[in-house]
Amino acid sequence: MATSSYMTFLMKSDDGESYEKLIDVTTTPDLGGAPEMLDATTLSDRMRRYVKGIQETEALEFGANYDPTDFKAIKALEGKDTHYAVWFGGTEQGATVTPTGSLGKFSFKGDISVFPNGLEVNGVRQMTITITPSTIIDFGDGE
Repeated sequence: MATSSYMTFLMKSDDGESYEKLIDVTTTPDLGGAPEMLDATTLSDRMRRYVKGIQETEALEFGANYDPTDFKAIKALEGKDTHYAVWFGGTEQGATVTPTGSLGKFSFKGDISVFPNGLEVNGVRQMTITITPSTIIDFGDGE
């Protein structure tokens, strides 16, 4: 079953238990990566053999529309190892959208930074939020 990217949220928590939406995002990164392949070939093997190594996780870059208040709030978090999560799923009542993570919660700790993106004629001001994870990205099924 395919699901829409609608109702995807970047969340923040001070204690890793109670999360609140940090900011509305326009893009999210891959929330994981392929493991390195370790060569386990011996001189008796006809072809190469591999075993999985450590999973690669790079800095996580999120896109967002630039807002000075949001920009300052994220700048204030820089240099702090904080709990973050990406939640899939929410509820909608009228014009109010509430994150629930009912389709999955991907949580981790990391250090955040933000910068404004380059501009173009007739474009929307945007910014990039980067989180450098300090823990593994843990999947919770939202149940």
